[in-house]
Amino acid sequence: MSTTVTPHSAPDAGVRTLAVPDLSLVVLVGATGSGKSTFAARHFAPTETLSSDVCRGLVSDDTNDQAATSDAFDVLHYIAGKRLAAGRLTVVDATNVQPEARKHLVRLAREHDVLPVAIVLDVPEEVCAARNAARPDRAALPRRVIQRHQRELRRSLRHLEREGFRKVHVLRGTEQVEAAEIVRERRFNDLRHLTGPFDIIGDVHGCRAELESLLARLGYRIERDDRGRPVDGVHPAGRTAVFVGDLVDRGPDSPGVLRLAMGMVEAGHALCVPGNHENKLGRHLSGRTVRHTHGLAETIEQLEREEPEFRERAHAFIRSLVSHYVLDGGALVVCHAGLPEKYHGRTSGRVRSHALYGDTTGETDEFGLPVRYPWAEDYRGRAAVVYGHTPTPSATWLNNTICLDTGAVFGGKLTALRWPERELVDVPAERVWYEPARPLAQDAPGGTDGRPLDLADVTGRRVVETRHMGRLAVKEENAAAALEVMSRFAADPRHLLYLPPTMAPCATSREDGYLEHPAEAFAAYRAEGVRQVVCQEKHMGSRAVVLVCRDAATAHERFHTPEGVPGAIVTRTGRPFFDDQETARRLLTRVARSVDGAGLWQELGTDWLLLDAELMPWSLKAGGLLRNQYAAVGAASRAVFPAALAALEGAAARGVDVEGLLGHQRERAADAAAFTEAYGRYCWPVGDTTRGWPGEPSPDELPRPAGTRRTDGLDGIRLAPFQILAAEGRSLARLPHDEQLGLIDRMIEAEETGAALNNQPCGYRGPWVNRVLAPTRRLVVDTENEASVAAGVRWWLDLTADGGEGMVVKPLQAYLRKEDGGLVQPGVKCRGREYLRIIYGPEYTRPDNLARLRGRHLGHKRSLALREYALGLEALDRLADGEPLWRVHEAVFAVLALESEPVDPRL
Repeated sequence: MSTTVTPHSAPDAGVRTLAVPDLSLVVLVGATGSGKSTFAARHFAPTETLSSDVCRGLVSDDTNDQAATSDAFDVLHYIAGKRLAAGRLTVVDATNVQPEARKHLVRLAREHDVLPVAIVLDVPEEVCAARNAARPDRAALPRRVIQRHQRELRRSLRHLEREGFRKVHVLRGTEQVEAAEIVRERRFNDLRHLTGPFDIIGDVHGCRAELESLLARLGYRIERDDRGRPVDGVHPAGRTAVFVGDLVDRGPDSPGVLRLAMGMVEAGHALCVPGNHENKLGRHLSGRTVRHTHGLAETIEQLEREEPEFRERAHAFIRSLVSHYVLDGGALVVCHAGLPEKYHGRTSGRVRSHALYGDTTGETDEFGLPVRYPWAEDYRGRAAVVYGHTPTPSATWLNNTICLDTGAVFGGKLTALRWPERELVDVPAERVWYEPARPLAQDAPGGTDGRPLDLADVTGRRVVETRHMGRLAVKEENAAAALEVMSRFAADPRHLLYLPPTMAPCATSREDGYLEHPAEAFAAYRAEGVRQVVCQEKHMGSRAVVLVCRDAATAHERFHTPEGVPGAIVTRTGRPFFDDQETARRLLTRVARSVDGAGLWQELGTDWLLLDAELMPWSLKAGGLLRNQYAAVGAASRAVFPAALAALEGAAARGVDVEGLLGHQRERAADAAAFTEAYGRYCWPVGDTTRGWPGEPSPDELPRPAGTRRTDGLDGIRLAPFQILAAEGRSLARLPHDEQLGLIDRMIEAEETGAALNNQPCGYRGPWVNRVLAPTRRLVVDTENEASVAAGVRWWLDLTADGGEGMVVKPLQAYLRKEDGGLVQPGVKCRGREYLRIIYGPEYTRPDNLARLRGRHLGHKRSLALREYALGLEALDRLADGEPLWRVHEAVFAVLALESEPVDPRL
């Protein structure tokens, strides 16, 4: 409790500094006319101050309408509650001289776990009266009102601390009011400015030898006193250790652990939060009566052998510990027993109790121990919460929380988490120092995969925090549309780690006969300062996200895929690509062997890869669309035009003047034929007509005679990977595109040379006849070099003239920002003249149609592409950081939701 009171008669002593916590409820107390509003305007932002007079005006249009007081304070309390819930300092400008008025405010502060602070303006009655007389709206205020306020203020001064105010500042006289200066104090638990790196250490429980071993493994140099006792640990790279509490009790050397931890904290090499065992020991050292159970008796006995000075030092250390710390810009919270997001950075007895003990259900288990409420299963916070308290066999992430108490004192291990690397480091216990009341071998709450996905994660209007584009909103109606797709058609969410973003077309061309032309793409990137771009062949197939694992066992263990299937293949809307699981297994097996043959498992240090690819032919997945939308047009034209042309030609032969109409119909027939030819290029039969070659041949399947086709039933299917998105612990989406394609070329080469078949049980070492992986042709263009730009245009013309769909132009560096900080488009598509017939119709190239189509609007499509790109990167980053499935899925779901925004589907 901090109370600052200066006698009324004291002379002005200069500037008065009033300390106010940066998150608190500041209550101004003083009679009407004491200058509270002026004081608030001088020291606090207008948005921070809530005035009872203003609230009266809001509800009654009269700031002095005392009949509206009740409603006005309802409004004030509501707004104050919303600000405090959002973590905003709030100032209440009202007389607040009655205990009942202050009672509501103290309760409001406690509800939001912030400190209430009182600033009392004790100004003489004459001053208050003169000020009110100078105000037209207060000139008629009776003197007795001021006198009543002064009497109530005098009575209140004796009781403010007991009412619950944690700081009370009393300013007596106008001189002290004028000389006051507000200083905002950082909360003790707010260490967001410390960014680490950190090594967070789980419950030690007196296991000094294990702690020394763990610190050594983490790279700390142990320093010792003249008696050889460890008194400090220094990391050569400047890392900071963070202890999650429970340093003492049960183990063989609690004083030794305290000596080392205290030394590291005092030297600035460590931080420490209290555990429930430190709390109990501190109460004992303060002379309070506590039960000597759960290892406290052993600690007391060990401390009795230490010098009195050490016990006093330990007592002071325990008293100084703060319930929890918020670190690394708010990305990390460290406490002993866990902490829900609403308590992060807050200060109250309730917060401290939860940080020390967790939240119990009030029940006990069969071992007589309290049943703890599984708060981590419901946790959805942005900050990672690292804690201990509940011993588990191993540390596993659960909804962005992790418990590091792995039972060292019970014969388990002592565990640390490296932050921000999220790497676990542990050492085994030397022995069982204390028999646990219940076995450690039990399932952690929620299992190792975190809590199940929750409908509340995706319903309603959503705002997703991204590292690349800030807060991105998803409308409620779009979320509903995505939920319909996800709930009815989507793949298992554990296989759904990424959805590709939509892609904006290049700016509309003014070239004669063209709607899209690469010159516009090159010019746009040049205008944004992007000099090198890569032009990639655009394969005409269906977008596929391929999760491929080293083997089926890895896929099943890591991603819960069906037995025998080494991964998953999903469409850009999250649906399984193949209804036939066997086809998916064979294709994934081929890809996995190609990755192995290229040596990428070892090179990238992973057992799985996530690939962005195109799966061909287009007809493989879009057969219904082809039959109903495109083939129908082609069939109708073939049925109608021959007869119509024959009739017109006959009429012309008879001398009827139909040349204009005949010419027009011939052009239409040619356009229809071109339309049919355009979509026909992307359709071909797939599947093997001979006996398939399984992905995992049985030993009796020996090589066939020379000349026999060797196939695994994937004839006609072509997969063109063009980007490696992620590997274990890494997002690779920002790897330059030339490096990306270089890695993929090695996969393709491994398949072509047969390296993908090494060590196969059938003994076959030759290449597959039906190759599956397709290369992506590309060309690097310098946007500031005219010759290079011209070469890029020629490359596109040749590509499309040969039947290609077109190309995608991307910055070679893959991830760039503009000067204003905005994202550069990750890629724009430039589709060929004939391919666009499929999109815009057979006759779109006619001058009048082109003129109309050139009025298309691309702004919304470009915005959508950037937002989905940022969400895709966020999903990959969360995956790489080891965040729980619901966090990854939140960003993936948002991509699908944005796809339901109204936009021209032809763009």
